[in-house]
Amino acid sequence: MAYVLNGCSSLKKSTKNNTALLSVLRGKNASDLIQPGTQNLTSLRIAGLYGHNPLQNHILGALPAEDFRRLLPHLEFVAMPFGMTVCEADSQLHHIYFLTSSIVSLLHEMKDGGSAETAVIGNEGVLGVSLFMGGGKSLNRAMVKSAGYGFRLKASVLAEEFSRNGALQQLLLRYTQTLLAQMSQTAVCNRHHSVQQQLCRCLLQTLDRLPGNEISVTQSSIAAMLGVRRESIAEAAGKLQDEGLIQYARGHMTVLDREGLEARSCECYMGLKQEYHDMQHEEKVS
Repeated sequence: MAYVLNGCSSLKKSTKNNTALLSVLRGKNASDLIQPGTQNLTSLRIAGLYGHNPLQNHILGALPAEDFRRLLPHLEFVAMPFGMTVCEADSQLHHIYFLTSSIVSLLHEMKDGGSAETAVIGNEGVLGVSLFMGGGKSLNRAMVKSAGYGFRLKASVLAEEFSRNGALQQLLLRYTQTLLAQMSQTAVCNRHHSVQQQLCRCLLQTLDRLPGNEISVTQSSIAAMLGVRRESIAEAAGKLQDEGLIQYARGHMTVLDREGLEARSCECYMGLKQEYHDMQHEEKVS
């Protein structure tokens, strides 16, 4: 299921209409105004957005109004269900994805079928950095670990925008630095910290990208992400549940004590959290 934000002729011709649309999307109650069945929103037809708009992505939200307005007609709204493979490793990418409510896991897979999560992407960033870093092919398998939505942009449009050497280029390069920091930290964490510490980090990273405290996840999927046996995750999760930090049942994990979870996590989580905090601070300052 996908919905394309197609600009009508008046959108292309009228700056006034673009400005009106931008003000609505940036409004306090913008998400309440974009609902299923919406026929017209100023000069732009938007159908099926289900309370979502591109500005829920932090990178798009940090763009100057003129830059955002230029990209808007090219953004395609996409549903991203749980377990969906957005791209396989070594596959050619044709879009960059600006996530809004979905969360994507980047997985490095071995020839023997084993895998490990190298990074997590949510509404703070994008999927497809290789498109503007020169490679074009995905280095990892990208799988949706929490269902939601996002907006994608064709590679050709991204290339044109990137060549402007403007705000989007700066924001994407800064985000890439943060993504590389996450990958490095995750590699160290997987090598040196206990399964329980890794589990706490994994849960907290996911929680940071969700509006509530409930995570839809199975022990098997966590084990695949961390590259450990499912029994190890079951044991670690059981201890956390016995301590009253989480509640787990039927593929749903509810965090009951976030501070307690942070206390049992390793230093990696706080280091990554600080990195993203610094990135978002720079976006606001710029």
